[in-house]
Amino acid sequence: MTVPHLAVWPPDPSTRLHRSEVSAVIGSGDETWKRAAADLLRWKVKTRSGFRVDDDQPVTPGTELIVTARVLGITVREPIRVEHVVESEDRVGFSYRTLPGHPVSGEEAFIVHREGEDVILTIRSLTGPSPRLPWRPLFPLLLLAQRVVRRRYLRSLTAS
Repeated sequence: MTVPHLAVWPPDPSTRLHRSEVSAVIGSGDETWKRAAADLLRWKVKTRSGFRVDDDQPVTPGTELIVTARVLGITVREPIRVEHVVESEDRVGFSYRTLPGHPVSGEEAFIVHREGEDVILTIRSLTGPSPRLPWRPLFPLLLLAQRVVRRRYLRSLTAS
């Protein structure tokens, strides 16, 4: 699991999923913290990265929805279920797991946290191939696409 409430993500040698954790400082100070925390819990990390989320409600555990992306003129549907939400004085985040029909199998977490005055966005993911066609044979390409999307995520909440 991507455990958004933990500051340190412990390794799990038993998993066969591709593991990634990336972070970037997105600003500093109380105003950046408040804005980034609020934006994260309103799906802005996804929508500002090119995805569409048809839910304007705050991220809530148990919510199932479909995130969509347009790639080369094709709409890709990504069914997900929100698993965990954390809100504390210095850490806000959520994780979701993929549902059948998603291009990959796994879980992703988005976390905004503070270290001193710095406000940091961390993205964690565990990714495996989808058991379904046409996605399964495309898995190596999907891992490359994830790298591009992660860079977008890390810029999505930066103070403008």
